Amino acid sequence: MSTKPSAELPTFDNPNPERDYEIEIINPEFTCLCPVTGQPDFAIMRIRYIADQSCLELKGLKLYFWSFRDQGCFHEAVTNTVLDQLVAAVSPRAMEIEAVFNIRGGISTRVIVRHGASDKLGRVAGLKSLNPAVFA
Repeated sequence: MSTKPSAELPTFDNPNPERDYEIEIINPEFTCLCPVTGQPDFAIMRIRYIADQSCLELKGLKLYFWSFRDQGCFHEAVTNTVLDQLVAAVSPRAMEIEAVFNIRGGISTRVIVRHGASDKLGRVAGLKSLNPAVFA
C-alpha cells in the first residue's frame, strides 16, 4: 500500500490537557506551486501550539502538507489556510504558524499567522536561524 497525500488531519487525545505546554513542529520541506508561474515554491514551516483536548498526529500532518505540493497558492493564503485547517482540527488554546519561503527572483517571503492566546507561546528565534541562506 503506497502512501498518498491527504487533506485529512488525524489527531489524538492530549495526554495532559490540564497543563499548558508548547508543541513545536518544523517542516523544512513544505512545497506548493506559484499560482502565477506554476513553478514550485519551497518553505520551512513552523507550527507552535498549546493543545487543548487534541494534538496533531505527525504522519497525518506530513501527508496533509504533501497535499499542497500540486496546488497553486500565494504564500499569504496558504499560510492562513494551514492555520485555519489546523485550528479546526485541534481547537488549540493558542497557535502560531511561521512560513519562510525560499528566495524567488531575489525576494523571500516570511508569513506569521496566529490564533487564540498566542501571548502564552514562548518567544523563539525566527526561522532565519534554520535557513540563513534565505536572509543572506
